[in-house]
Amino acid sequence: MTFTVVARCARTNRLGVALATRAPAVGNRCPIVRPGYGAASVQLIADPRLTRLAGRLLDLGYSARKVLAELEASDPNIVRRQIGVVDSWGNVAAYSGKVAKGFSGHVLGEQFVAMGNAVVSEAVVGDMARAMQERAADDLGERLMAAIEAGGAAGGQEEGQFSGAIQIFGAEPFAELDLRVDYHQNAIAELRRIYDWFKPLVPYYLERVKNPYIEREDRWRARHV
Repeated sequence: MTFTVVARCARTNRLGVALATRAPAVGNRCPIVRPGYGAASVQLIADPRLTRLAGRLLDLGYSARKVLAELEASDPNIVRRQIGVVDSWGNVAAYSGKVAKGFSGHVLGEQFVAMGNAVVSEAVVGDMARAMQERAADDLGERLMAAIEAGGAAGGQEEGQFSGAIQIFGAEPFAELDLRVDYHQNAIAELRRIYDWFKPLVPYYLERVKNPYIEREDRWRARHV
């Protein structure tokens, strides 16, 4: 019961996932990003074991299609899953299980997968894909946020969106951006608020890894933002 974008930036090689759903703490179960190798989300009825397996297969250098094929073959309950994968070359693959209520489906785009299940209509997924295409010149984080906002504006889930998350990895083995809204009456708007507040600090925290004597983040922000 989730709508999601899994993507790679062709200019920077960054990988990321953004998603929103009715259920709480979606960022704890569905998305995974393996820097330099790929990204995925396993949802509908999330199984964190499959999410971890997707990460391991990406680490082995499996293509998006191969990762998906292995997950499909290993899961006896595959009809209750929705899976989207992008690999380090920008190849994409997806599978959408059926839902009893609403729409379940995906769009394979240029180095991205837009997908949703138990959403109000196909327009949720279509509008996310359109946002990714129209914002192709923007940085990956902004594209992902715009896509999730477009999905919400198209109706999202009938019951609302109470959790959301965004993860972005660059060249380093740690996330440049890893933000979650675990429960909020308007999770997409709250995720946007946190994203806009934190985004200027991304270069600060990247620099702090190499320079442990850097000033405190609030003082850095006051001078740079």
